[in-house]
Amino acid sequence: MGTPRAPWVPLLFVDRVLLPFVELDQDLAALGPLGGFFVLRTGGAPQGPLSTLARAYGNQSPDAESGARADPITFRVEKVARSLHAPELRIAASVAQQGLAARLWSVTLGCAVLYDRIPDLDPALLHWDPDAAAPDDLWLSGVRALPAHAASVADTVLHGHLEPLAAALRARHRIAAGLLWGNAASALAGAARQLEQWAVRHGRTGDAALTRALTAQLHAHPLLSATGTLTGTAFRRRSCCLYYRVPGGGVCGDCCFLRPPRSSPRDTSG
Repeated sequence: MGTPRAPWVPLLFVDRVLLPFVELDQDLAALGPLGGFFVLRTGGAPQGPLSTLARAYGNQSPDAESGARADPITFRVEKVARSLHAPELRIAASVAQQGLAARLWSVTLGCAVLYDRIPDLDPALLHWDPDAAAPDDLWLSGVRALPAHAASVADTVLHGHLEPLAAALRARHRIAAGLLWGNAASALAGAARQLEQWAVRHGRTGDAALTRALTAQLHAHPLLSATGTLTGTAFRRRSCCLYYRVPGGGVCGDCCFLRPPRSSPRDTSG
């Protein structure tokens, strides 16, 4: 038997304790300059055929009056498959999952760094349009603040969204769990790089350092710690998202492969 894994106990950002935080505004306006993946529409009841992510994950009964599609996850996967001309739906499932993970990490990291608070992204409050691209795919019906430490971020994104999303995708497609967690870690590192680069460009060295520290703590979480190697906000994963199997596709910058495999190997789950 192996040695039991030590419990994940993230450190607190002691250097931020003495600094005042900026209360979350209802528009999350500070996210605007960071770019589309960081922006989140908020307030009121969204219009159109949007589903809550709770319903998409299978945790909420359908609303007959919402006009929501019967299976938003399958709708998004099939839409991505058509767009990429993917030869297998599981390739599109991987790409779709990574895209949604990137949106969730970006919003949460951006708020954690700029506000020192994060919005409660309860899947029952977060509406999703599977037919839309970022930043118009997500709509939060009410903004309420949560702490911005790593444990709160992990509860919000990893446990609140990415675990039930992975379960829903694996129930529909033959896709490895390790691949999906590799996607989650890759999306986190990508969001962190964008945020760090923005902070450096604007002379906000403290925000850049906080981004790196928070990202390192999140990557140490048991769900992500075995997915690859993080150095600052640079990441090398131990799995492949399968994008190289898309016609004309290559390997991603953090892929475990240096070049597209010539043959179709078994799924690399890390």
